[in-house]
Amino acid sequence: MTATRRTAATGLEALVDDYIQWMRPAREDELSQFRTVRTDVDAISSAALARNPRTGKKHSHQRRIPQPSLEKSKSRLVKHLSPVRSTKSFQELIELINHLIRPIDRVGELCVYDTALRIGARLGREPEKVYVHAGTRDGIRKLDSDLANRETIEMDELPVPIRKLKPCEAEDFLCVYKDYLGNLRESPGAVSRRPRTSGC
Repeated sequence: MTATRRTAATGLEALVDDYIQWMRPAREDELSQFRTVRTDVDAISSAALARNPRTGKKHSHQRRIPQPSLEKSKSRLVKHLSPVRSTKSFQELIELINHLIRPIDRVGELCVYDTALRIGARLGREPEKVYVHAGTRDGIRKLDSDLANRETIEMDELPVPIRKLKPCEAEDFLCVYKDYLGNLRESPGAVSRRPRTSGC
């Protein structure tokens, strides 16, 4: 996929359909790789290091985080494998991961969320609401400024077209398409350039 594909998308519903067609397969494939690695330790290690389990490539979201910080995250999460496994929901999982790795230098809210999402894919813990970080916050602010300062958003609080997505997809959509959302009210015309797949 390139960043310059032309599309006839118009309005929010068409943007969501664009996401479903062009972004969902890649996102699902990425998370599926954490489900299929050999052990939980392998999955948690790749998640903490922000590495694709198949290719070893570093995820663009964490490209600026120093490697020693990611290694420290890996060490802490592997050390606490048992409590990580014992979480009953994504909310419990992300709270535990936040407690363990957020104090580490250069580890921010997006890194915590991405790490939890990857580990959650392995353990069957999927978000039930939208978790807000910087990129997602920019997107939601353009649709509803009252929601922008929240840490989480329920799916039924979002515009109807976005509710076709799963919560983790809605988070991704709001971040990836944030540059287009502000123009919808003024000019709901065709999107001339698809967002980069790296997203936020």
